[in-house]
Amino acid sequence: MRRIGILTSGGDCQALNAAMRGVVKTLVHSGEALEIYGFLDGYKGLIYGNFRMLTGADFSGILTVGGTILGTSRTPFKTIREPDENGLDKVEAMKHNYYKLKLDCLVILGGNGTHKTANLLREEGLNVVTLPKTIDNDLWGTDMTFGFQSAVDIATNAIDCIHTTAASHGRVFIVEVMGHKVGWLTLNAGMAGGADIILLPEIPYDLDKVVAAIEERNRRGSRFTIIAVAEGAISKEDAKLSKKEYKEKLKKRTSPSVAYEIAEEIQKKTGREVRVTVPGHVQRGGSPCPYDRVFASRLGSEAGKLILNGEYGFMVGYKNREIVKVPLEEVAGKLKMVSPDAAIVQEAKLLGICFGD
Repeated sequence: MRRIGILTSGGDCQALNAAMRGVVKTLVHSGEALEIYGFLDGYKGLIYGNFRMLTGADFSGILTVGGTILGTSRTPFKTIREPDENGLDKVEAMKHNYYKLKLDCLVILGGNGTHKTANLLREEGLNVVTLPKTIDNDLWGTDMTFGFQSAVDIATNAIDCIHTTAASHGRVFIVEVMGHKVGWLTLNAGMAGGADIILLPEIPYDLDKVVAAIEERNRRGSRFTIIAVAEGAISKEDAKLSKKEYKEKLKKRTSPSVAYEIAEEIQKKTGREVRVTVPGHVQRGGSPCPYDRVFASRLGSEAGKLILNGEYGFMVGYKNREIVKVPLEEVAGKLKMVSPDAAIVQEAKLLGICFGD
């Protein structure tokens, strides 16, 4: 009898269910006797012993379903060693429940914070296999994360829809795209949606350069400008601040987000009408796109194979168009940022897209 625990942690995204389905179907089709323990609401379920016994039937018909059938929550890594409000040692509690249930392996689906905790559990002696989930595509050790392409499709559609109203009214439109501290989602959606200006966290912007790009479009007869702004975009002035100074400045921000701040400045400098659109959590929701369904299924299948082979301590990733296994210690705590010198950035500049630098 093989006993497998599985959980989804951190922010939700498309194809979590597809990935879990891939793992379970691979294990079920191996013919081995199997018990599946689905921990509810991420690491909280593992900490407090909240789980459901699942069968292969629970994973039938969920390939196209967004979200996660297990629920999810955020359990910050920076507080994982701190006792909870009742004094419970969270790490020891997770280990206790793992051994109490006699699990052979724990399958964990998540992003950066999730992988830090997964690696900690590996260091504590648990058998762990992980899958790379995040719309941000910022996990180290993999070229792609599932959920990313679905989010790109949604953000691109938002930019597409903005084009017609921006052109009709001759306005500057800012679309604020998710992505946390990195710009992969904004870069790809911006290019796919034909944005004229793309502002990323990795490339601090000069607002005067942004204004100059808008005015140049006006001179060329373009009535409107579309700006794709990453939620973590930062100006050159703010980039010079220390982390502490920048956090203090953010606390004093009166506008809802960076997109509104930029809109206000552009309006002051140009006198143009500026509108802001924030797709927000729509980018996390809905059914996974076909690419993500296939991709998550492949990752899940490979995770199942690792479990059958008794190979633990790995994230199943994607490098150079191949599914690979990446040691967890190489993944945990690292962000995959957009390099300002990356080929895709340089190619975007050749297309005439302004990055405000």
